[in-house]
Amino acid sequence: MELGGEEERFNKYAFACAIVASMISIIFGYDTGVMSGAMIFIKDDLGISDTQQEVLAGILNLCALVGSLAAGRTSDYIGRRYTIVLASVLFMVGAILMGYGPNYAILMVGRCVAGIGVGFALMIAPVYSAEISSAKSRGFLTSLPELCIGIGILLGYVVNYFFGKLTLKLGWRLMLGIAAIPSLALTFGILTMPESPRWLVMQGHLGKAKKVLLQVSNTEQEAELRFKDIKIAAGIDENCTEEMVKLHQRNNGEGVWKELILRPSPSVRWMLIAAVGIHFFEHATGIEAVMLYSPRIFKKAGVTSKDKLLLTTIGVGLTKITFLIIASFLLDKVGRRRLLLISTGGMVFGLTVLGFSLTMEEKSHEKLTWALTLSIVATYTFVAFFNIGLGPVTWVYSSEIFPLKLRAQGASIGVAVNRVMNAAVSMSFISIYKAITIGGSFFMFAGISVLAWLFFYFFLPETKGKALEEMEMVFSKNSSRNVAAGTDLKENA
Repeated sequence: MELGGEEERFNKYAFACAIVASMISIIFGYDTGVMSGAMIFIKDDLGISDTQQEVLAGILNLCALVGSLAAGRTSDYIGRRYTIVLASVLFMVGAILMGYGPNYAILMVGRCVAGIGVGFALMIAPVYSAEISSAKSRGFLTSLPELCIGIGILLGYVVNYFFGKLTLKLGWRLMLGIAAIPSLALTFGILTMPESPRWLVMQGHLGKAKKVLLQVSNTEQEAELRFKDIKIAAGIDENCTEEMVKLHQRNNGEGVWKELILRPSPSVRWMLIAAVGIHFFEHATGIEAVMLYSPRIFKKAGVTSKDKLLLTTIGVGLTKITFLIIASFLLDKVGRRRLLLISTGGMVFGLTVLGFSLTMEEKSHEKLTWALTLSIVATYTFVAFFNIGLGPVTWVYSSEIFPLKLRAQGASIGVAVNRVMNAAVSMSFISIYKAITIGGSFFMFAGISVLAWLFFYFFLPETKGKALEEMEMVFSKNSSRNVAAGTDLKENA
């Protein structure tokens, strides 16, 4: 299987492992998509207020914040693979509770448990994919979790449409509870995967790590080169041939926070700013408002029936999937930075047009067909540009830039910021658009997208083609000229 050329061929076993690890993201995406429609029926069945809807939508992300912060240390202690298993089990329990959902309180408990599982999954799936892939295919493989989220969201929208035809009390409970079945299947599937070779080296299991590298590399020579770089990064003599070594430094996550936050080196500080910034802007630019509240947005634009609302929402999911697939093949060709700038520029345009069309519709005393059409097109445009760049690049970038010892917990900080912003948008969007109008809220997101473009231009260097062990060089002061000039960094031989 190839990725656009003879030089960018990637290992099929690594691809299969990345697919299995990424499938946990399908379940999270499904929850996001299905909840957007389920809330219509939950409101009617349980009689909850707009504020309770906002809390129900956003509480998952607040709990995911806890899960993501715990996931970094957990994955350093028990390994990447068992952390994915833990995420699957937590989400399964949460789905069962939500499917049972006799009242709002139980529904919230289930949402919280599922949220902790989501936090684990969002942090560990991209990290695992990054650590088993080579520099040439890392963008593609590490973007798979985001693609799986998109697939899950689309499945959620489709399930909304069909299950919405069932009785009020049964329909939304089946929508939420059915996710427990794939969670259980995934738990067993993950146990067949190998552990991350980089984590094995951190634990001193050199023999096991080399065996995995031989499986996930195209040639024995490539495996040897990767093995040598990983040993150097872990502080082990590159010529060491022992099966098992006892490391002097502790590699279960101790002391990482000091190196990340209290006394970081200049390059690590830059990495942290980049990771936090890209995760902040992913949700501050409004994608969650569109994905979670798209039925409400289309209703404001003039779509009235529930069936049409859910069908129009399916179009959002199809758009997301299509452009995520395109992005996955462009990441290792075009590069992370260029895709980010193109993506964010398009988002500014889509959000501005959406704000304008919704404002016109809201101020008109009659139905404006052109404004309705423009609103739908602008929504799809925004979703398309988001998913060809900012959506997948966020997870790829933050998973690949940190040094080996700091990677899991550094990525967990980024995911924590991501969940905070996701919760902030999902829990406040209804209140914001009631305060400044729905059109005004999208003008606000357009302004934030302009700030995001400037941040990406000045602070994010290109990482395409660089081995994970080279990232500290990329983020050294000497690389800052390349960022400002927008030049591509030298590709890894």
